[in-house]
Amino acid sequence: MIARFRLPALLTVVAVLGIACAETDPDPIAFSGDLTAGNPTAEEAEEGSGATEAPSARDLTDAESAELNAALGATPEGCNPIDTASCFLPFPSDFLTVEDPDSPTLRRVNFPSGQLQNASGVPLDPAPWNELDGFSPATPIVVLVPGLDPEQTDLPSQTDIAMSVTSESATQILDLDTGQLVPHWAEIDQRADSPDQASLILRPAASLLETHRFAVALRDLRSADGSRIDAPVTFQVLRDNITTGVAAIEDERSDYETVFTALGEAGIERRSLYMSWWFTVASPESLAGNVLSMREDAFGKLNGGAPDFEVTDVRDDDLQDGIEKIVEGTFEVPLYLESGEPGAVMTVNDAGQPVQSGVFEARFVCTVPEQAMETGEARPVVYGHGLLGGAEEAASGHVQVTAAELNAIYCGTDAIGLADGDTNFAGQVAGDINNIVPMSDRLQQAILNYLYLGRLMINVNGLGTSEEFTTNDGAISMNTAEAYWDGNSQGAILGGAVTAVATDWTKAVLGVGGTGYATLLQRSVDFDPFAAIMAAAYPNPLDQQVAFGVMQMMWDRGETSGYVQHLTDRPYSLTPPHQVIMDVAFGDHQVANITADNIARSLNIPLYQPALPDEALESVEVEQSEWFYDLAAIRKFPHTGSALFYWWSGTLPPPEGNITPTTGELYEAECSGAQAEDDVACTDPHEDPRRQPEVIAQKDAFFAPDGAVINVCRDEPCIAQPRSEFDY
Repeated sequence: MIARFRLPALLTVVAVLGIACAETDPDPIAFSGDLTAGNPTAEEAEEGSGATEAPSARDLTDAESAELNAALGATPEGCNPIDTASCFLPFPSDFLTVEDPDSPTLRRVNFPSGQLQNASGVPLDPAPWNELDGFSPATPIVVLVPGLDPEQTDLPSQTDIAMSVTSESATQILDLDTGQLVPHWAEIDQRADSPDQASLILRPAASLLETHRFAVALRDLRSADGSRIDAPVTFQVLRDNITTGVAAIEDERSDYETVFTALGEAGIERRSLYMSWWFTVASPESLAGNVLSMREDAFGKLNGGAPDFEVTDVRDDDLQDGIEKIVEGTFEVPLYLESGEPGAVMTVNDAGQPVQSGVFEARFVCTVPEQAMETGEARPVVYGHGLLGGAEEAASGHVQVTAAELNAIYCGTDAIGLADGDTNFAGQVAGDINNIVPMSDRLQQAILNYLYLGRLMINVNGLGTSEEFTTNDGAISMNTAEAYWDGNSQGAILGGAVTAVATDWTKAVLGVGGTGYATLLQRSVDFDPFAAIMAAAYPNPLDQQVAFGVMQMMWDRGETSGYVQHLTDRPYSLTPPHQVIMDVAFGDHQVANITADNIARSLNIPLYQPALPDEALESVEVEQSEWFYDLAAIRKFPHTGSALFYWWSGTLPPPEGNITPTTGELYEAECSGAQAEDDVACTDPHEDPRRQPEVIAQKDAFFAPDGAVINVCRDEPCIAQPRSEFDY
């Protein structure tokens, strides 16, 4: 089926916000920074030698006809003919959508059946994806260019993102709704077994605006000898206005002419194109609608009260100084899944909206400091744990130290979907990407569970009614005016989504987090065991890269990527704005730094500067202004908005590309044998920021109704003590 779009829709669709009450926000969300500064000028566009004019139409030659027929003959029905390497390439593309006048984007995903089979012969079931109205705002953009030489081609790199919005870049992403070029970087799949399976991947450096349409342009691509690579004949006939008589081509022509014109007006010459196409980003309804609907339904059932709960255990042994006890228990949350077990999918009504199927018994673990028992007024903090961890992390050593310093009661629950009980199912996801649907559904239930835990902590009928949470004088130990969020790693990746829809807290600390699993996973050592499963199930690296993009469309609903545009000062309806502090470990082996930067760029979150000492980047010879592209400095302290802090433990800079820090050339050259364990340059700094006294002091100043971001590094780079130097 041929996907089409119409010019009025192309130029007029705007982001629809305020899902919860079907209200609209009149102001579109804007990228951070001045993106127009890098765009070619109108004069440059005119110098493009007819960049916006179509060539004179002509018929196919016999040779072109034979080549075209061969290409079309190799293209399965329903697949895009302009890249025959895989049915879903180039990805994402509106070729894989259809018109839907009832959706906010006017599109609906339309994946063909029988594609992306794993080694067991199980194909992708397109049905869940075909309910979406566009692609991920964190999507990787994937295409195969046979013979591409990245050394001969002007590709913007991860450390030269600024190049991507200039006329020098061989890759361009154009927002068709605004006419602005989108900052990004391009990389060749370093994990591919051979060059003919190594895809070219473009990664947006900020969240792509919801409901907007984006054109991708590849131009002046070069082979190893420096010669220009010829475009595929299926694209040449459109670019060069060659009449084919082939319906699959001719039905696309008018829409391509619209895009060619838009590209030309941005200074991108039509004749220089190797390939171009376009895609639509999903709406907030598609991305966050389920969670917002669950939130309103579930909190409505509380009728102003607190969730039912039960304390099941209290212990007071083997605790850090200043901690009175650890309290464990359970609380009830409306369940919107078929069951509470991994693999269960969401229950929905005929309109596709989540409906309650039962009650989920969530557990909680709380760290209670001595001061809370003595004087009360403890701050209620909801804690988000790390990947495949659990609620018990809220009683770990570093949390206990923080809770004692802050006089804060920290409570955590399991982030079901990616908690310890989900480890086996996570392996099943790597072996069959259809399983990302129930994992995503379970993560959405986890978001609701965390929201309910926050309400349980601050409601006057909540935890404070239990003697385990009352002071020695019998008063409520917590200041229930407002809760706060503190999460690390997965607790920050999911925590951004939880905070974006939270109504009981307005301040969150996101420690060593990021966004966009499709970018993050292959850069993380945590993914290594799952990468082996995925490689066995999907041995073709092209399929793997497409699979990451396809899965990202579902991950959006259960991680920050699907909510980031509403995380701070563009809240959903019935939701307050939020402030966040992002604490990043430079050179993190588990969560790629670049994915945290993408959040900051998307929201115009300023960076504490000087971010790094000069020696941190000496080995890669990159300026900090290039490394931290489009991240402005915090102007003064105390700072009342959101903020990004980098902490350096002495770790090597992360490598570029879709590999882990431990497989980069610099690491392999400097970190071998015992040195890999003993040298701070080689060790993983992932758990360092949360332990720093300065970070604890930062939270102390921030976690208050009138709290602000303070200058804990005193105008010097933030230097972190390695975890090995702490006894917790």
